[in-house]
Amino acid sequence: MIELSIIILVLNEAENIGLLIRQVRGLLERYGITYEIVVVDGGSRDRSVEIAKAEGARVIIQSKPGFANAILEGFKFSKGEKILTLDCDFSHPPDVIPKMLEKIGEADIVVASRYVKGASSTMSFTRYFLSRALNLFLRHGLSLPINDITSGFRIYKRRVVDSIKTKSKNFEILPEILIEAYSKGWNIIEMPFCYMPRRTGSSHMKIFKFASGYLMVFLRLWKNRNSINYADYDERGYNSRIFLQRSWHRKRYDIIMGFIDRKGPLADLGCGSSRIIQDLPEAVAVDISLDKLRYIRKSNKYLVNAKLGALPFKDGKFYCVVCSEVIEHTGEDRIFDEMKRILAPQGILVVGTPDYGGWRWRVIEFFYGLLQPGGYRDQHISRYSNLSLKNILTSHGFSILEQKYIYGAELIIKAIKNA
Repeated sequence: MIELSIIILVLNEAENIGLLIRQVRGLLERYGITYEIVVVDGGSRDRSVEIAKAEGARVIIQSKPGFANAILEGFKFSKGEKILTLDCDFSHPPDVIPKMLEKIGEADIVVASRYVKGASSTMSFTRYFLSRALNLFLRHGLSLPINDITSGFRIYKRRVVDSIKTKSKNFEILPEILIEAYSKGWNIIEMPFCYMPRRTGSSHMKIFKFASGYLMVFLRLWKNRNSINYADYDERGYNSRIFLQRSWHRKRYDIIMGFIDRKGPLADLGCGSSRIIQDLPEAVAVDISLDKLRYIRKSNKYLVNAKLGALPFKDGKFYCVVCSEVIEHTGEDRIFDEMKRILAPQGILVVGTPDYGGWRWRVIEFFYGLLQPGGYRDQHISRYSNLSLKNILTSHGFSILEQKYIYGAELIIKAIKNA
């Protein structure tokens, strides 16, 4: 079993590749790590391939042009449980690798960053300014909490690499990998390092091609960033820049947190990545989306991937069950049977859904669809009114204790299971 694959992308790096491989090999052998060094050559005309082979590296001749294809071919042909990528020009110091290996135990991706506390960067003012500005633009434009999105000095767990698909052709694959990984709930952390100037030779990066590529990938990713498929969709609503969305999520939070009873075991069905479940660390988080469950590992330890119409819990398991903004997506009456089954006698049910019986939700839903394309609006299968939901709950053996509205449009009911 190979613990670590080191991927080095090469194009006419004969002056650097031999020394780099020797330094990497020396470091890893001191730490007793099983490893491989994979060199992906992009068509070198010097002795880069010959030197890499002589130093014991496995050499892959890149079949398709472009930086992105070089990385993807490295991923494809590597065998390690973890994969580390670094530049061949010594701008990524090999002595940082052991620290990255320690950090990967805390995350799924570790990014060696030039722009966090403790880091430094030796480059011209112009290049530093452009790089810093680009990273700030990507960070805020894509709402991605990473400071050095364009750093190629990273270590990935194999399962992350296997789970994502990319479309980029060149350097823009670097932010695309991070945003796609983040969308699936993988945990990404940064650690500082000291970026050094190229040891010898000249850079293969073309500034205009580089900038245009990042702009294109930004436009493509930004268009989809508000999709419900992103693992942090619900969490972002709580902190949204759109006043109505932020206010709505916070009112929902206040009502539900006021309704729940913490006297015993609690489950949140269809929890997503909401602030509610994150502030209930002892609750059981249930969702059909593995990505969203993966995302909330940072706050919750009891995670269950299940369909709400077939819950894997014993009868009477929970004293309180929350099911907010879920029932309208299922189209299954069985979910009410399941909520009743897993609740203990006199257990509390908190259920919320848009009220289609009034005009307010219909108007809000129309404008919500305009402001938030790709959101939940088009996912509503069942449309409940205040009366119809109360009738369903009553027929399933619940008594209504209290109800509240968000802007007169979203109904939240607190009910008790009859003994």
